[in-house]
Amino acid sequence: MAPQTEIPVAANVLGTIGTVFWCVQLFPQIWTNYRTKSTTGLPGTMMFLWALCGVPFGVYAIAQNFNIPIQVQPQAFMTLCLVGWAQILIYGSKWPTWKATLLALIVACVFAGVEAALILTLRPLYEAGNETPVRVIGIIAAILLAAGLLPPYAEMYKRHGRVVGINWIFLSMDWSGAFFSLMAVMTQNTFDVLGGVLYIVCVLLELGIFASHLIWLARTRSIRKQLKNDGKTFDDLLEEYEKRGESWRWAERDLDLGRLKLWARNNKKGKEEEEGVAAGGQQDRDLEKQDVDDSVADAAGQQRDGVLDSRMAMAEAQDQNESAENTGTSTPTMVNGDKGAIGRT
Repeated sequence: MAPQTEIPVAANVLGTIGTVFWCVQLFPQIWTNYRTKSTTGLPGTMMFLWALCGVPFGVYAIAQNFNIPIQVQPQAFMTLCLVGWAQILIYGSKWPTWKATLLALIVACVFAGVEAALILTLRPLYEAGNETPVRVIGIIAAILLAAGLLPPYAEMYKRHGRVVGINWIFLSMDWSGAFFSLMAVMTQNTFDVLGGVLYIVCVLLELGIFASHLIWLARTRSIRKQLKNDGKTFDDLLEEYEKRGESWRWAERDLDLGRLKLWARNNKKGKEEEEGVAAGGQQDRDLEKQDVDDSVADAAGQQRDGVLDSRMAMAEAQDQNESAENTGTSTPTMVNGDKGAIGRT
């Protein structure tokens, strides 16, 4: 598709509204992170992928010669996402503030350099009629934007559909920004398919986040009502069950995407463990048999030693008797006390 040559007023107005939303959308989330000093439930991969998405998104918007607000939009979006990502490193991963800030600045410089290089390289090709490179850039932008919205779905799965850590004002403004930007693209003289798909993906996935939490609220309304009467919160009840070590249907599921393994690997590991247990059982039986044999041998040895000791005792007793008899024949026998020795017996 050729770049836009004329931008209608409606497209400029709608694009400006979308840009305003996307320029300030993350401020409520950033403020919430700062105030609570927590980013639980806000995935770092989401913020980083969105920041990365700003590179191809910006290249595509500038190459297509979109209205100025939409060309500025990716840059503001990328900057705010990097701020949120740095907060996750600080509050979630416990990085030093200076270290997280320095890393975010370095990443921002790298992203800006890559975007500038791509614009200078691809824009002349696109204006010359070679649309393929820019189209590929647009596809990459759409994929990264969609991929950035997948980690929150993993967090929702862990909590049975509940959304935690995401500011609703931020999410509402983000959805509004995508919606108005989509309207701006639709009111241009020619509809850009890839630009439209990018915004449509964002709108639909964020609607899914809203729907998931609303469904969770409906399913837990009776529990939350009872907890409110008792002066407790849902998190208080979760903590009580966790302290008691008891399972509960609404307890968080274990899910660590960084440690997921293929079923085949798990199956292989399970078989190896079973074989190890079987081998260990056979080894234990062999050791028990060896212990029994050793015990029998020890008992037999002790019996032999006992018999030998008995024989030795009998021999010693016989020797003592013989010695006593010999001593008795050589001992003088006194008769009538004072009369002296009169003979030997």
